[in-house]
Amino acid sequence: MSRIGKKPITIPAGVALTISGNDVMVKGPLGQLSQKVNGRIKVRQEDGKLILERSSDDKEDKAMHGLYRMLIYNMVEGVTKGFTKQLVVNGVGYKVQKQGNKLVLNIGYSHPVEYTPPEGITIDCPTQTEITVKGISKELVGQVAANIRAFKKPDPYHFYGIRYKDEVIQKKEGKTAGK
Repeated sequence: MSRIGKKPITIPAGVALTISGNDVMVKGPLGQLSQKVNGRIKVRQEDGKLILERSSDDKEDKAMHGLYRMLIYNMVEGVTKGFTKQLVVNGVGYKVQKQGNKLVLNIGYSHPVEYTPPEGITIDCPTQTEITVKGISKELVGQVAANIRAFKKPDPYHFYGIRYKDEVIQKKEGKTAGK
């Protein structure tokens, strides 16, 4: 069996789980998420735990077993605690600010870059060089953070650009003068 897939998911207090056919819906204090599960994976709830079982030992079924278990686990975590990604902006004169619902980035271009987050995502700017992306969907939080980072990827020579807070960038040596 899949080591990840065979672990049962404990459903915390305050979280309502609904299974209807191939759809799993999780509702908690922060919001509501749903996931469509492949027909070869059976989902059942017993004793406050959610158990996923696969129909065969095919390689594809084993992969889907662990995948859907983690997707549902992330939904439960999201509606109870939420997810956060932090970004750091480095560069001379680079700054970010929030104007209403939009994020305005001054990152070395001739014009400010504006980004409007999708529904369900909140963006905060604790300082002029930090961005915090919050939401209940782990996939959506990661995608929004990646979209913001793509505006100005980090430069390995000067460290200019937008990077994740925990990202380590290897510094490259620049050109050296002649002998």
